[in-house]
Amino acid sequence: MMRTGAKEFVVVRPLYSEEAFAQDHEKVYRHGKTMLDHVKDYFTCDAKRAKNAALSLLPVIGWMKIYRIKDWLLSDIVSGVSTGLVAVLQGLAYCLLASLPPWYGLFSAFFPVVIYFFLGTSRHISVGPFPVLCLMIGSVVTRIVPDEGPALNITGLEGLTRDEQRVLVASSLTFLTGIMQLAMGILQVGFVVMYLSDTLVSGFTTAAAVHILVSQLKFVLGLTVPGISGPLSLIYTLEIIFNKITSTNVCDVVISLVIMVVVFIVKELNDRFKSKLPVPIPIEVIMTVIACGVSYAFDFKTRYGIDVVGHIPKGYESPIAPNLHILQETAVEAFPMAIVGFAVAFSVAKVYSVKHDYTIDGNQELIAFGVSNIFGASFKSFAASTALSRSAVQESTGGKTQIAGLLSAIIVMIVTLAIGFLLEPLPKSVLGAVVIVNLKGMLMQFRDIPYLWRRDKPDCVVWLGTCTAAILLGLDLGLAAGLGVELISVVLRAQFPRCSVLANIKGTDIYKDRKDYIDIYEPEGVKIFRIPSPIFFANIEFFRSKLVEAVGFNPLRVLRKRNKALRMIRKLLKKGDLQWTSKGFLNTSCGFIKESEDESNMEELDLPTDFKDLPVRIDWSTELPANIIVPRVDLHSLVLDFAAVSFLDISALKGLKTALKELIRVEVEVYIVACDPYILKKLHDCCFFDDEVQSSMFFLTLHDAMLHILKKHPENLGQTLTFWWGAICCCRVGHRDTDIQKYRCTEIQMYR
Repeated sequence: MMRTGAKEFVVVRPLYSEEAFAQDHEKVYRHGKTMLDHVKDYFTCDAKRAKNAALSLLPVIGWMKIYRIKDWLLSDIVSGVSTGLVAVLQGLAYCLLASLPPWYGLFSAFFPVVIYFFLGTSRHISVGPFPVLCLMIGSVVTRIVPDEGPALNITGLEGLTRDEQRVLVASSLTFLTGIMQLAMGILQVGFVVMYLSDTLVSGFTTAAAVHILVSQLKFVLGLTVPGISGPLSLIYTLEIIFNKITSTNVCDVVISLVIMVVVFIVKELNDRFKSKLPVPIPIEVIMTVIACGVSYAFDFKTRYGIDVVGHIPKGYESPIAPNLHILQETAVEAFPMAIVGFAVAFSVAKVYSVKHDYTIDGNQELIAFGVSNIFGASFKSFAASTALSRSAVQESTGGKTQIAGLLSAIIVMIVTLAIGFLLEPLPKSVLGAVVIVNLKGMLMQFRDIPYLWRRDKPDCVVWLGTCTAAILLGLDLGLAAGLGVELISVVLRAQFPRCSVLANIKGTDIYKDRKDYIDIYEPEGVKIFRIPSPIFFANIEFFRSKLVEAVGFNPLRVLRKRNKALRMIRKLLKKGDLQWTSKGFLNTSCGFIKESEDESNMEELDLPTDFKDLPVRIDWSTELPANIIVPRVDLHSLVLDFAAVSFLDISALKGLKTALKELIRVEVEVYIVACDPYILKKLHDCCFFDDEVQSSMFFLTLHDAMLHILKKHPENLGQTLTFWWGAICCCRVGHRDTDIQKYRCTEIQMYR
């Protein structure tokens, strides 16, 4: 009778150990490539490979061939103009984070975009200044060329103004960042970004948002605050701001508040009605134009003493070479910048590629950003990545390809060459306010903390550790600290996995953690132990301790007790105090026989028990003669579920073999099930097996091993059939070409 809505399947097959399965089913032999084969393949070139290489290095060729002019061109034009206006404003604003004159942000919104158009694989991200990178650049710039005092003694900075020195430092740092990204792309190590988890990136960008917020307070309040870098720089900056709070420029505060309130409200309206609006309202651009006009009309700079953008030179400056001494000085800071810039851009690109169904190449992205930064640094731009808000504008306004990005670069170029002078009266407090409003998304990530704490406490610790370290130590050291916390979290999870003892779910061939279910059955004398983790040098001792805890006794201690008992029995037999009769051992001594405390030859106690010179084999489950007490072992079979074990290292192999030998020597049969074929091959290659630890202990599935145990220990057969085979109408235990007896179970109780 079948339960309503349930489906039952009858499976009839032989019982398989790994050896039996290998005998019945021939494997396909696959010839593994040697290192020389890989080298030959890498350097082999033909017409097809050359074509593929050209297409991979110039992805623009691939999507230009499928470009639909009628369907996509208008959308790209609208998107390019909208994104270009935002890029102009953000270029000016984010440049303040880098402690550089504002117009250099326009260079960063132009040169990298042009190069990425040809080399990038994402069709939707907007390349240019990214606030976190700008802040990291600013910390290096202010360290080498501080606001107060002379610059570091570096050859090549002599005779330059402070702004020129800072531009040289920023461009040299950007050049080195590009070199590192290009090298990683050529070496095909784009996978490094996988070590930056979403949790770590979230905590890091939140800390960066806090740094950005504090760095913009001086513009919003109209204060003169020197740039500070290094650990606790945020605390020191806040201290200076609070000490100077009485010198706040009221006009700057009012302008900033008005800008922030209006921009925030309109952005919320854009989000709420984005399905009804053809394009988002460019409120930042509108407010910037209004603020620029009002500042010019009422002469805010002279009448209220506010700081404005000032003179913006027309055109582009001549290219420069990087300063080698600065490259040496900034090598440590350049590497985290290369990683962060690529990681953020790749994460955003991956989101849009999934949404619009195309693929991106991480290694090609590294090459694209590396060349973009190298080329841009030659023309005095600073490191580029992608800003989330700018990319959202490019995608939401209908951008289909990087033609929209190229058009945005043309808008920036027009501003740089022709109408940049119109932005000269723009108050810097407006730029600071725009930056702060755009931090909303990153600052709102603080809401992730309760969610992470409820769902995954180790991930929450990674988030808090990264964020706290980045806030207090600075972004570069904070990123390193966050990576350390993340790696420790991963190691601890692998080092201390949640091991469990499994039990059979009645009426099925399914085995689950015995703590999680009520209707279970645990066969008497059998334990099933599962470890859901790779076994390696760091957790092998934890594995062994949990195994001892699961079986309920220490096999090495039991073995030593047994060997001591055998030593005592031999001694008593030799002295005549103990005799063997047809009824068993007879104690002929009148007094109490004290257990020997002889500790000599302790190594012999760890060897297998030897009964060869005794009249009979000792049954350890019965009472021993002469008051000898040995811990009782009620376990006859142990099954190790290796389904979740992905690898074993050499230390783990040694520890596992030792643990297996200890159990086998106390007469516990050990079976390993669901072992990965590559692990099994490694065991054979490492000479893991010997006379005690044999390959016959490996079984294909957990249920195969349990049925084998049932066959070998038929004393529990009557009660076990009811529980184990309730869902199997017919099963054949045994296998041909083996000595295992075949029999068929015909009377099975079906549990409903």
